[in-house]
Amino acid sequence: MNSRTDIVVPAEQEGTTAVVKTWLKKIGDRVALNDPIVEIETDKVAVEIASPADGVLTEILLDTDAEVQPGTVLGRISNAAGATSSSPPPEQVPPGIRRLLAEHGLDVNSVPRSGSRLTREDILAEIERRQAKHLRPGASRIPHDSMRKRIAGHLAQSVRTAPHVTSVFEADFTAVIAHRNQHKAFFERDGASLTFTAYFISAAATAMTAAPAVNGRWFEDYVEIYDDINIGVGTALGEKGLIVPVIQQAQTLSLLEIATNLTLLTAKARDGKLAAADVQNGTFSISNHGVSGSLLATPIIINQPQSAILGVGKLEKRAVVCNDQIEIRPMAYVSLTIDHRVIDAFQTNAWLTRFVATLETWPR
Repeated sequence: MNSRTDIVVPAEQEGTTAVVKTWLKKIGDRVALNDPIVEIETDKVAVEIASPADGVLTEILLDTDAEVQPGTVLGRISNAAGATSSSPPPEQVPPGIRRLLAEHGLDVNSVPRSGSRLTREDILAEIERRQAKHLRPGASRIPHDSMRKRIAGHLAQSVRTAPHVTSVFEADFTAVIAHRNQHKAFFERDGASLTFTAYFISAAATAMTAAPAVNGRWFEDYVEIYDDINIGVGTALGEKGLIVPVIQQAQTLSLLEIATNLTLLTAKARDGKLAAADVQNGTFSISNHGVSGSLLATPIIINQPQSAILGVGKLEKRAVVCNDQIEIRPMAYVSLTIDHRVIDAFQTNAWLTRFVATLETWPR
């Protein structure tokens, strides 16, 4: 008996939108249960979808760059013994290909093909060829990849949604540096890199007690405030943009546990091995933009649907007044950008006051 099984986008999806990134199997390929079969990508993470059954891939309903939602059927697997199929004829244009053609005003018959079937790469090559004719001398064009498009859409949506306000404090890192110098080697023995970001996560969790709404979310009729403090940390991926792995339940973790989790997640992010669970359920975010030399960045865009994001600038020695004397201290600007619908200036400054005080009085 011939039966078919749908390949479906999982119900839990982290990110505002998702698109088909690439099919890992082609029509006619035999697949086994739990084999990776297609990859989708959101503005936060790329996720492999596993085959839901043994059989043969007989239908691809949505091709590269097609937008999808939880529950969308991507394709189908035939479970019949000996089932076979072949690629669709050139005239059958998949939705993702059709959309790309329409976006650039191209006709399916006007694009040179590298094979018997029109592909996304064929279209992109034709777009590049046509654009080159009108390219300004001394300029080059770099097409957006799907992650860059998703990030751009997410950030634009955040700015449209939330009224952003930023408050800036200054923090003295003398106590944190002394603690780090004393304990860094012990952390490394346990496989954990004791970075300043680990201190920021711990201090941020502590600061939530001064202003719980910072760990909340706006709804039309109420504000939801969360007990668990799940802190996302922006991790740069070079030219590809950034991703935000999440330290879950930071309020329950020691500094060593935070450093250990952060070391593992950062390595996975840079190797492109983050799972969907690694970027889900964030309630607050940190942007340590100072690592690339920035003193102050404002506003740092809130990672929707969160209500606030911490920014930490470059750590540098400055002349400051302490007890009516000028001293050289390691200082950095710290900022909190908030959704003003959820958080007011009083709460913002109370949070930053507690955050700074936690760093400046860190016990040895």
